[in-house]
Amino acid sequence: MYPSARDHIVLCGWPSIKEGLSALGIDAVEMEFARDRSVFAIDPKPGAERFKLDDPAGLDAFRKQVEAHEIRISAFLMSNNFASEDSDGEVAWTVAAIQAADVLGVPAIRIDAHMHGEGEESVARNIGIFANVMARILDATSDSKVDMGIENHGYQGNRPDFLDAVFRAVGSPRLGLTIDTGNFYWFGHPLSRVYEIIRHFAPHCKHTHAKNIKYPPEMRETQREVGLEYEKYVTTIWEGDIDHKRVADILKAAGYDRDLCLEDESLGRWQGDERREVIKRDIDLFKAILL
Repeated sequence: MYPSARDHIVLCGWPSIKEGLSALGIDAVEMEFARDRSVFAIDPKPGAERFKLDDPAGLDAFRKQVEAHEIRISAFLMSNNFASEDSDGEVAWTVAAIQAADVLGVPAIRIDAHMHGEGEESVARNIGIFANVMARILDATSDSKVDMGIENHGYQGNRPDFLDAVFRAVGSPRLGLTIDTGNFYWFGHPLSRVYEIIRHFAPHCKHTHAKNIKYPPEMRETQREVGLEYEKYVTTIWEGDIDHKRVADILKAAGYDRDLCLEDESLGRWQGDERREVIKRDIDLFKAILL
C-alpha cells in the first residue's frame, strides 16, 4: 500500500498538484474525472488549467505531464447518478473514464453509490437499476483491466446489504468497493462494527478514501442517527476515533496493495500554513503506518 491524496485536498493547500505532491513527499493522486471529461492539470499554465481526456491531444498532453513529473494517478473519481433519466449519458461518461484510465494506467474508478430516490422503500429498486447500469458499462469495456469501486457514500452506500446485493447481481471481479474509512462511522455504525464491515469488504477493495470523526467516548459504540452533528465531530486523520493502522492492516491481510487516499473533510477549519501542516501531518501518519 502507498499514500495518496485527492486532487481537491492537495489544491486546498497548494496552487498546483505538482507543488502539493512535492511538498508532501508523495507521488500519487486521485483525480476527479468531470462530466465534461476533463481533469486538473498537474502543472497548470495560463490557458491550460485542465485537460479534456476524451480528446486525443488533451489525453496525450496530460499523459506527458504525468510522466514528466513522475506522478501516478491512483484512481479517477466520478460523481455519477445511475438513477438518472439519462442512463445512456451516465454509461457513456463512465466508459470514457475507463478508456482514459486504460491509456494512463489508472487502476480504478471511484463510482458513487448515491442515487435519487434513496430510502428504505427504494433500496431494492435501486439495486436492480445500479446492477443493470454496471452490467452495461462492463460489457462496453470488456477488454479493460480497470476496476470500479463503489464508494460507501450516502444512505444506501453505507448499507452492507445493498453493497453485497449489487456485487452478487453483477458478479464481476472488476467491480468492488472504494472503502471510505469514515463514512460507515458517519452512517451511525458503532466503531467496532465499522472494523467488522471493513473486514467483510476488504477482499472487494479497489480504492480507498480516508477521513476521520471523533465522537464523545460514550457515543462511539452506540448506533447513532445518520450523519449526527458531522460538522461538529469531523476531525483530522490522527485525532479521530478510527485507527487507520488497524484499517490498513485489515486491507493488507486481504491482499489490497493500492493507495490509502487522503480525504480529510476537517480542512475548512484552517487556512494557509495551518491547513498545509494538517495535510502534511495526515500524510506523515499514512507513511508511518504503511511502512
